[in-house]
Amino acid sequence: MNHPTLFADYAARLTHAISMADWSGVSKLADLLELARRERRQVFLCGNGGSAANAIHWANDLTAALFKGTRDALRTHALPANVAVMSCLANDLSYEVAFSQQLRVLGEPGDLLIVLSGSGNSPNILAALREARNQGIQSVAVLGFDGGAAMALADHPVHFPVHDMQIVEDLQVVVGHMLMRQLAAMHTPPTI
Repeated sequence: MNHPTLFADYAARLTHAISMADWSGVSKLADLLELARRERRQVFLCGNGGSAANAIHWANDLTAALFKGTRDALRTHALPANVAVMSCLANDLSYEVAFSQQLRVLGEPGDLLIVLSGSGNSPNILAALREARNQGIQSVAVLGFDGGAAMALADHPVHFPVHDMQIVEDLQVVVGHMLMRQLAAMHTPPTI
């Protein structure tokens, strides 16, 4: 397959996934983020691999890029961002608790956990969702494939039934940017 054909095929699959998506869960997530912002609650994000990078990207956008220079931004923490903490927990305890232990230490009832996962079956993602439930922290899971076990553990699943990890990760970025724009729009006075 030549490059232009491969690129066009990928773009078509991504466009199809976006056009078929149910955005109602994203709307609910925007409302939860706005509530967390208003009440000065913490927002925790986690994921593995590309989803970890996307969690860090979301944290950047919600904390630094949105409401720049003000206290109005969200109090967001990307749990995979601290390599020292992650590697210590993975080495000394297990990789399975690398997110849940951080949540156990930092989380408070009323905070919000957002997990990004392709399969929804990663043991550390499931452990984080269980810890959130134990602490009274609301949880949202942005999932691909069939949603996995995270579909039932999350308070609010956002599911894209796409069986392609790269497309799922692209959708995670799209959702993050949609949320950023929606939160900004909630605070922009309408023009007459």
